Amino acid sequence: MTKTVQENFSAETLQELNRRFAAGSPQEVLAYALERFFPRVVLACSFGAEDMVVWDMMHRINPQASLFYLDTDFLFPETHAVRDRLIARYKVSEEQVIRVVPVLTPAEQAKQFGDLLWVRQPDQCCRIRKVDPLRKILKNYSAWVTGIRRDQSPTRATAGLIEWDATFGLVKINPLAAWTNDEVWTYIKTHDVPYNVLHDQHYPSIGCTHCTSPVQPGDDPRSGRWQSLDKTECGLHQ
Repeated sequence: MTKTVQENFSAETLQELNRRFAAGSPQEVLAYALERFFPRVVLACSFGAEDMVVWDMMHRINPQASLFYLDTDFLFPETHAVRDRLIARYKVSEEQVIRVVPVLTPAEQAKQFGDLLWVRQPDQCCRIRKVDPLRKILKNYSAWVTGIRRDQSPTRATAGLIEWDATFGLVKINPLAAWTNDEVWTYIKTHDVPYNVLHDQHYPSIGCTHCTSPVQPGDDPRSGRWQSLDKTECGLHQ
């Protein structure tokens, strides 16, 4: 299946698709993805602002759309709370909100690798608790949808609306790639989309409790992640 999908999405095909949707809306990109790949397309959801916007759009296009979230065992209570609000608001089934967990529990990780792995070897911690579980769940799909935006960080600046993800071996859909933070929040307010209350407490980017800090107004929105470490990404988006 992976080889067949890759053959259908050559560099030329991807360039043409990105030209086709460059002046369009995120909804047009999502409509294409859902028509082309459903049911083998899924949203990777952190329950952050962008992902909640993408979910709202996807659900409006196809109420049977699905998402998964990586429950690292270190998520904020507020993150679990917005997940619960999403389930209640959109009346989705358990099959549509897929919880993905690491192979190791926190206690097993500490026993095998030592305490505070996220401080000593943050990349290894992210691999165990995020990247490996992501790789496992994505094997079930032909395309995944993300909420990344180009202006979030230099590592995301060249993100296409539709890409071939060589790391995980499937098509990657980034419908909000060209959007700004203001556009995200305008959509949330216009459509009354549930969002994580930590965003109101200076947390523009929310990950695990150990590796997420509030950000002062005007600072880089990603600067609250892995503070004091030479790290800006968890490895999900290369």
